[in-house]
Amino acid sequence: MHNERVIATYLIETPYPLEKAAEAMAGEQSTGTFIAVPGETPELKAQHGAQIVGLEQIGEYDRPSLPECYVPPGIDKPVYRRAIVKLSFPLHNFGPSLPNLLATVAGNLYELREFSGLRLTDLELPEAFAARYPGPKFGIEGTRRLAGVHDRPIIGTIVKPSIGLPISEYGPLIRELAEAGLDFVKDDELCGDPPAAPFEQRVAAVMAEIERAADRTGKKMMYAFNISGDIDEMRRRHDIVAKAGGTCVMVSINSVGWAGVAHLRQYAELPIHGHRNQWGAMTRYPLLGMSFTAYQKLCRLAGVDHLHTNGLNSKFAESNESVAQSIRDCLTPMFGGYTVMPVLSSAQWAGSAIPTYRAVPTQDVIHLAGGGILAHPGGIAAGVRSMRQGWEAAVQGIELDEYARSRPELQAAIRTFGKK
Repeated sequence: MHNERVIATYLIETPYPLEKAAEAMAGEQSTGTFIAVPGETPELKAQHGAQIVGLEQIGEYDRPSLPECYVPPGIDKPVYRRAIVKLSFPLHNFGPSLPNLLATVAGNLYELREFSGLRLTDLELPEAFAARYPGPKFGIEGTRRLAGVHDRPIIGTIVKPSIGLPISEYGPLIRELAEAGLDFVKDDELCGDPPAAPFEQRVAAVMAEIERAADRTGKKMMYAFNISGDIDEMRRRHDIVAKAGGTCVMVSINSVGWAGVAHLRQYAELPIHGHRNQWGAMTRYPLLGMSFTAYQKLCRLAGVDHLHTNGLNSKFAESNESVAQSIRDCLTPMFGGYTVMPVLSSAQWAGSAIPTYRAVPTQDVIHLAGGGILAHPGGIAAGVRSMRQGWEAAVQGIELDEYARSRPELQAAIRTFGKK
């Protein structure tokens, strides 16, 4: 551990000389403060100080991206320079600990007055983290095995309405979804343990219908129950799902924290479906927060098996290029494995498959469609078939309209969703 280091990459913007700004970052997040203090010896700084290992200017601007940035004295018209900075932190400062890693690489840096923009864009982590955090327990292959789906995407949907559905309506809805041939269904992140559908009753109602459908069809639909809550609540809810024969649990990563997810991973017997709600607050402004490239590595370390990435042409404020890169990030091996299944969602329908597959030619995704399945004019089963047909067209390289000529479910999907 003594010679191991963490490399953190940042996008910065500052009116200060770049070297001075980078030194402020390195000092603030290791041995330094605003003034030299007793005990900050050259020997201590050499052993524990962060090092600048990369600094590349990439642009100049006449206005700051963020307010409250101090301008160096004597400068009337500051130039705000953007740069890529790489800092190297000695692992022995904090050890293989997710909470303390975050305090170091994404802590007070964001508040430093020298910066009008600062964003963590990537992390390179030593093997000590792999020894401490085992990562996803099921990943892509384990998820496919439990869902019984191979050689194509896992097709799923979300229970709608998101919140307020009474427990009496869960049974009929889940029965219809299971019999329609869906592979995967999830609670909405808004639905935890509401009075209208208490968690334990919801699990019982849902699993009864899933088991009945499995007895008839031989296919057991995967359902991700939202177990997000306090630490003790998550364990109790996980155990309820496992005892009922469930095959997946869902957690809101940013609500419970990476340490909370890692604690869940220690005892989890089921795949962990990682929802990233609140992610927009961390990333939407391009000169603040962090990139998904860095974020998904932390999520994988914590142990999620599935991770939301948004979908192409979604209702959210994210470019298709960014979504495609997020999918690629999830599929890029980490520590020689740590596979995580990308989850595509938001305004998805059968026609979403072709641009998705063109951008990232993989079928290792969970593709969720709410309205794209539930609002299909031919019914839910037709909506599921249309999604599969969309992916068949994508993989075979056939245009959607052409593939739909002999497939009425796909034709109806195009008429209903294709013009929006």
